[in-house]
Amino acid sequence: MRFLILILFLLSFPLLSFSAPRKPPPLPILPIPSASQLQWQLPPMAIFFHFGMNTFTDSEWGSGHADPSVFNPTLLDASQWIRVAKDAGFSRVILTAKHHDGFCLWPSEYTDYSVKASPWKNGSGDVVAELAAAAKESGIALGLYLSPWDRHEASYGKTMEYNEFYMGQMTELLTRYGEIKEVFLDGAKGEGEKDMEYFFDSWFSLIHQLQPGAVIFSDVGPDTRWIGDEAGVAGSTCWSLFNRSNAKIGDTDSRYAQEGDELGHDWLPPECDVSIRPGWFWHASEIPKSPLKLLDIYYKSVGRNCLLLLNVPPNSSGLISSEDIEVLQGFKELRRSIFSNNLAKNAIVNASSTRGGYGNSQFSPQNVLGEGIYTYWAPEEKQSNWTLYLDFQETVSFNVLQVQEPIHMGQRIVEFHVEILSKYGWKRVTNGSTVGHQRLLQFPTVESRYLKFVVDKSRADPLISYLGIYKDQFSVLGNIPNATSWNYVNGSQVLKQITHNHSQIETAPVQYM
Repeated sequence: MRFLILILFLLSFPLLSFSAPRKPPPLPILPIPSASQLQWQLPPMAIFFHFGMNTFTDSEWGSGHADPSVFNPTLLDASQWIRVAKDAGFSRVILTAKHHDGFCLWPSEYTDYSVKASPWKNGSGDVVAELAAAAKESGIALGLYLSPWDRHEASYGKTMEYNEFYMGQMTELLTRYGEIKEVFLDGAKGEGEKDMEYFFDSWFSLIHQLQPGAVIFSDVGPDTRWIGDEAGVAGSTCWSLFNRSNAKIGDTDSRYAQEGDELGHDWLPPECDVSIRPGWFWHASEIPKSPLKLLDIYYKSVGRNCLLLLNVPPNSSGLISSEDIEVLQGFKELRRSIFSNNLAKNAIVNASSTRGGYGNSQFSPQNVLGEGIYTYWAPEEKQSNWTLYLDFQETVSFNVLQVQEPIHMGQRIVEFHVEILSKYGWKRVTNGSTVGHQRLLQFPTVESRYLKFVVDKSRADPLISYLGIYKDQFSVLGNIPNATSWNYVNGSQVLKQITHNHSQIETAPVQYM
């Protein structure tokens, strides 16, 4: 009786929770991105607008002596540029405010070689201002390129004088046109030109002071790095980790730039730049790449942990050419057709282990089917088996894998592979090295109801924020029939064996910076 009374007494109080305390997230593994780097890295693509004196002189590297009177884009419509970018799925644009010829697309107070000396709008025009206003109205982020090499400016070659000149122009750009999200710099200079020491550290400090939310691009950062080629192709291994002390602007090993450094101390995510046309500026004689070629570049850039910076040069009328718009729309439709339907979206997902136990929804393997980096699967600590098991609940046909890491927690995965269950047992489909923000792997089409994603090596406990499978019916690789050796082939290596009949620029990219 006393025991029964005690039970009734305890039940008369509000129920207390005796569940285990919430398991905290794992520690990030350094280095990790800053807030501005993370904001920059999440959108996959940006557009570069190469526009200036070269557009009217049919050149790539202007001499700096062309008469400003040739600059007269009578139909210039920056709002059209922004509409084209936004309609094609791009969220940021970058303008060549000044290229190597020194001609400024804004009325700089430090030189007369600018739009104010041109007949366009009777010398009262400002391309940077018009683009900034159009971008702001449409919610598109704006970046600016200010060439360090200036073939017109008389002070170029006089170290102190020119650095003062350059920082004066940079200050104009970063204080007149609202928020700037990226400043694009390089160390390009033609052979035989004047010796010039650039005060990069002073420039970087000024940029971060005036635009604290902007990322700075150069060969070696400080915020984002060049991938080392102008074909839009990253290394099949591609780390956001890098050692800036091992590289120099204008003199960086191309393989190191392409692959990054698993042991790097700096977070320096890569940017892949490529032009839609053979040249970087518009030329009437050139035609754009095909949508399929852009899709191939997408796999080799965005699909290898890079941001794709695609150059789309306005023409001499001041508009994006209709043929370029058509290609961009075709490229958008290809991406939509392939990636709008994750064939794993209804899968049942299990894992070799789950942080905090199998009932912990915070780190559940099912999280990998939700978009966004802030929910993810995490395994239990001190495990050697890191595997996700997917049951699609029906047989599906696919040839593309997408996987993402929650990069705010650091880049972790070194090596991984994928298997499917066939009537002969588990068969390897593809393997890869590094994931980062996004990895896309192509392989010959397979069919299965079951898939295993296995992390073979990782810098710390691997974390997966997204996993998708897709059917690409357009790419050359997607049409390769299954062969007996398909389960031993790395998708990225297969792509390298495929040749395309494209323009010369794709095998020998134009050097524009």
